[in-house]
Formats: sequence, C-alpha cells, structure tokens
Amino acid sequence: MTVERYIRVIAGLFIMISLALGIEGSPLFVSSWALAFTAFVGANLFQFGFSNTCPMGWILRKMGVPDAAPCSTQS
Repeated sequence: MTVERYIRVIAGLFIMISLALGIEGSPLFVSSWALAFTAFVGANLFQFGFSNTCPMGWILRKMGVPDAAPCSTQS
C-alpha cells in the first residue's frame, strides 16, 4: 500500500472511532467532545486536498511506506 492509501484508511478509521465515541446513541459513547476529533481529521483532509501536505504522510514516509506503488511489468 502507498502513503495516500494509508492516509485514507487511517482517516476513515479515526472518523468512525470518534463518531462511535461522540454520538450519544452509541454503546461506546464517552463524550460529545470526541466529535472535535472528527472535525480535526476532516479539516486535515480538506487542507491536504489543496496543499498536498499531511502530517500523517510525513509519519508514514518516516516509517518507510512508499509514495507510489511499484510498477509491475507482467507478460
């Protein structure tokens, strides 16, 4: 997987977890303030779309995740 795919997966996971923790009808409800994390992730995705700069991308690159999938030439 590439950095961009990891960003999408991690952002989706963070949003689902923070919704589960922040919506009162959820069995995992902790506090409505958990929804602030949803807004934070959304704002980061929004700015990533314009600037192509993402803190999670920096972390993933430091961990050795490739930027692009390797080209495969199959006959």
